[in-house]
Amino acid sequence: MPSSRLSPEVRAALAQVAPGRNLRAGLDRILQAGMGGLIVVGDGPEVLSICSGGFLLDAAFSPQRLSELAKMDGAIILARDGSRIARANVHLVPDSSVPTTETGTRHRTAERVARSLGVPVVAVSQRMNTISVYIGDARHEIEPPGRLLNRADQALSTLERYRNRLEDDASSLSTLEIEDLVTIRDVVNVLQRIEGVERIASEIEGYIVELGDEGRMVRLQLVELMGGVEHDRRNIVRDYRGGPPSVALDEILDDLTALTTEDLIDPAEIVAALRLPTAALDAAVSPKGYRMLSRIPRLPEPIIENIVARFGTLQKIMRATIDDLDDVERVGQARATAIKEGLSRIAESAILDRY
Repeated sequence: MPSSRLSPEVRAALAQVAPGRNLRAGLDRILQAGMGGLIVVGDGPEVLSICSGGFLLDAAFSPQRLSELAKMDGAIILARDGSRIARANVHLVPDSSVPTTETGTRHRTAERVARSLGVPVVAVSQRMNTISVYIGDARHEIEPPGRLLNRADQALSTLERYRNRLEDDASSLSTLEIEDLVTIRDVVNVLQRIEGVERIASEIEGYIVELGDEGRMVRLQLVELMGGVEHDRRNIVRDYRGGPPSVALDEILDDLTALTTEDLIDPAEIVAALRLPTAALDAAVSPKGYRMLSRIPRLPEPIIENIVARFGTLQKIMRATIDDLDDVERVGQARATAIKEGLSRIAESAILDRY
C-alpha cells in the first residue's frame, strides 16, 4: 500500500509500530531472534470472542516480554494502546468466510481478523524476515528506516522542484490578475500544480508516520516546503469558484482532493470541481480578491470578507479610493490607507517580475 492517502486508522496503526515505540522494539527483537509472531492490538470483547486457549497475563508491556512470549505458538493479545499484554499463546478463530488473499496460515489469520474486527494485527514472518500490519482491508509491510529515509529524501527533492514551479506559476497568475487577463486555463494550471504538491506532501507524511522518531528532520523540511500552500489553495478556490453560495467551500476543496491523478491531468475535471459555468479554457475570469488581500500584512479575515462582499472583484477593489475602502465596515481610514498602499506595492512587484 502506498504511503500517500493513508486512512487515519492505518496511520494510527503504523504510528504504533514506528521506530522509537516500544512495540516496534519488541517486533525487532522477534525478527532478530529468527522467530515469527502474531500480535493483535486490541483486547475488546470482539477480539476475546474469537480467542481459544492460551492464558491470561494482564502484564505491563515490554519489548523483552513480547519477544519471550513469541517463542510460544499462538497469538499475543495487547491492550488497544499497547501498554499491556493481555493474553498469550492464544489460538485465533476468525470467521472463515472472510475473504483473504494471503497464503500462509499466520498471515491468513491476521488478514481475516483485521477485516472482520477492524483492529490492527501485526504478523512477523520468520521465513520472509518481514513485519506486516493489517488494519481493515489494508495491508502494509514495514520497511527498514534506512530505506524509508532514502524514499523520503527523493520525495522531498521532487517536492522542492514542484514547489519552485508553483511559485513561478502563482507569480504569473498574480500578474495576470493585476492586468485583468486571467483565463480559466491559468487558474487550472496553478491548481494542478498545487494539487500535485499536496499529493507529494501526503506521501512524505506517510513516510514520517512510519519513520517515527527517525522522521524528525524530514518533518521539519516538509513544514518549510509546504508553508502557505494550503492557504493559497483555499484562497484561489475562493477567488474563482462558481456554483451557488449554498455549496460550501470545503465541499469544493474536498472534490479537488478526491480527484485521481488521471483526473488531475484533465482540465475539465478541475473546472467541474470548481463549478465554473463554462469549460472553455480560454474564457476570461476575474478573481474576487481573497488571495491578493490575504498578502497584505495584519489584515483580518472578517475584514477581507467585508471588502470582497462590498466590491465583488479584485479590479474593483484596486480601483477603489481610500474613502471607498474607509466606507467598508470595520476598515477605517488608517487601514484603508494600508490596503491601498499594499495593493499598489503588490501590483508594482508583480509587473516588475514579469517585465
